Amino acid sequence: MTSEQVIVALTGVIALGVCAQWVSGLIGVPSILLLVVLGVLAGPVTGLLDPDQVFGASLLPLVSISVALILYEGGLSLRISELRKVGRVVGKLLTLGVLVSWGVSAWAGYAILDLQPRLAVLLGAILVVTGPTVVGPLLRHVRPVGATGSVLKWEGIAIDPVGALLAVLVFEAAVSGDGSSAWAHSVWALAKTIVVGGGLGLAAAGLLILVLKQYWVADELRNGVSLMLAVVVFAASNTMQEESGLLASTVMGIAMANQKWVDVEHIVDFKEDLRVLLIGVLFILLGARLGPDDLAQVGWEYLVFIVVLIVVGRPASVWVSTIGSGLSGRERVFLACMAPRGIVAAAVASVFAIRLDKVGYEQANVLVPAVFSTIVGTVAFYGLAAGWLARYLGLADRDPQGAMIVGADTSACAIAQVLKERGFRVLLVDTNRELITAARMAGLRAYQGSILSEHLLNEVNLGGIGRLLAMTPNNVVNVLSGQRFSRVFGTAEVYKIALDRPTSVDGDKKQRAQERVLFGQDITRRVLTQRIAGGSVIKATNLTEEFGWEDFCKMYGQSTVLLFLIRETDELTVVTSDKKEIEPKPGQTVIALVDPVDDQAV
Repeated sequence: MTSEQVIVALTGVIALGVCAQWVSGLIGVPSILLLVVLGVLAGPVTGLLDPDQVFGASLLPLVSISVALILYEGGLSLRISELRKVGRVVGKLLTLGVLVSWGVSAWAGYAILDLQPRLAVLLGAILVVTGPTVVGPLLRHVRPVGATGSVLKWEGIAIDPVGALLAVLVFEAAVSGDGSSAWAHSVWALAKTIVVGGGLGLAAAGLLILVLKQYWVADELRNGVSLMLAVVVFAASNTMQEESGLLASTVMGIAMANQKWVDVEHIVDFKEDLRVLLIGVLFILLGARLGPDDLAQVGWEYLVFIVVLIVVGRPASVWVSTIGSGLSGRERVFLACMAPRGIVAAAVASVFAIRLDKVGYEQANVLVPAVFSTIVGTVAFYGLAAGWLARYLGLADRDPQGAMIVGADTSACAIAQVLKERGFRVLLVDTNRELITAARMAGLRAYQGSILSEHLLNEVNLGGIGRLLAMTPNNVVNVLSGQRFSRVFGTAEVYKIALDRPTSVDGDKKQRAQERVLFGQDITRRVLTQRIAGGSVIKATNLTEEFGWEDFCKMYGQSTVLLFLIRETDELTVVTSDKKEIEPKPGQTVIALVDPVDDQAV
């Protein structure tokens, strides 16, 4: 290929990868499902993209490095403190659960796909993984309450190196001959992998902590150094012990997430942005590597195989792993219905298919289509069913309308109290112990701590909460909390109260124009606080044909300020500077700031 053709191919891969995730968010389907479909269309269907021709022998090494970076980023989201509640379940899922899932998958591969025993066992080992690339987006979409979210997050990240390692050991045993010597070799390789991968991961984390703590690296190079060390430790670990690099990358990420010496928030932000690009590119490339012959092999038996994994394999694995766990029946059912396969399974299958083909292994060409059809089938099923099931089981809301309020002063508590009385879930967050205590005394749910704390998302339950109202007197906190939680709730559901005059942290006029100003520019925090201190109240009133919005304003005067509108569907609309045309109608409920009148009966 000419350099111009390579540039066009790379541009197309990046564009397809990012646009697929963008479109999937708009239409509400799992992004990975759309990525695999576009990859297949670009590769075997149309022939527009041939990844092997573009990248040559460097394709699979690049895939492996990208997977390592994804697992490093996933490790950065894991907090050891979560294991106090879910550690027992996670541990069983990574041991007993893996064995059960492996056994069912291997049996299904042998009985349904008619694979040779050794190849069926290898396929089962590859398919024990789920992965953060598929579980993470689903959890962010569903936002389940209780312990299920933590269990699935830990399992999805930690099981990737476990599954990859298991697949390597099975592969080595399959190609090294018969007898106990093959399995003895595998056990020895397992021990070396744990020592080498775990040790190098911890060592790399220690080195990064030292470098950051001693300020040996300029701020603009911190992300680059972190990225470099993650790649170096992956390569070094793989060089010392084959396929131990994924474990090293994951251990490094977990160690960085749980140390207390340096702040890693900027690294987490960078890795999350990088992950979006990597996931898109990887799935497009691996989907495009499928050949027409691979697609032609996929028949009814593959569908039956996937059904067995979903109906038998995952429920059996969860049932064995959650005996005596204390999880409710609903939580166990939800866990049993969340096991989509992702990028690690695709990458490992692609690598082993090539190796098996080189040694002349029969049925080696079945491995890749079996794994990719499983990825598509499980992502489609779990992606479409998880949200509905979580809502049916009472573990998630269809459209969470509650609010997280940053700040817990009198005005914030007054708003929270009215929202709570109207059936919305509210969480107040503040560092002031006295304010939090007063809020709890008033019957409000409140968390004492910084909204910017790395541990906040792991310690609070965001079930039923779908927006952020930043109302502190510190504009830096308001802006930073908005930036952070725009990734959780979406930019459209992050609101910041206006201060009396903008500060440098507000940025330029263009940036301020894109912000959603809570209650409008005229209702600054000082105005709101002073009016409540002067006797004004926040009042919720149901509008009727006999008593409409005009009658309400006439009763309470021109000083009335509309803050929220509850529509007939119980949807909470926040009044902002860009919602000037809101017209409350009969059947809706208005929440407004009003001055007291002699007769407030409405």
